[in-house]
Amino acid sequence: MLLFRSEAHVENWLKGRTGGATIPVTKLAELSDAWWSTRLAPDWRPRAAGEGQSILDRLGLTGEFWNFG
Repeated sequence: MLLFRSEAHVENWLKGRTGGATIPVTKLAELSDAWWSTRLAPDWRPRAAGEGQSILDRLGLTGEFWNFG
């Protein structure tokens, strides 16, 4: 994961290469909370792929890059 100031900085860093997905830092914070908020619970267990996909889908992170399949 890399953090950039703008799409222009992303394009400059890529220098013509194909990039992956980009999301705003606010969406990253939502994802982090949804993904890790229960991690310290005594009954925590790793989630199944389908559960992870549900989190991504709920947050609107869809498409080939975000597909567990």
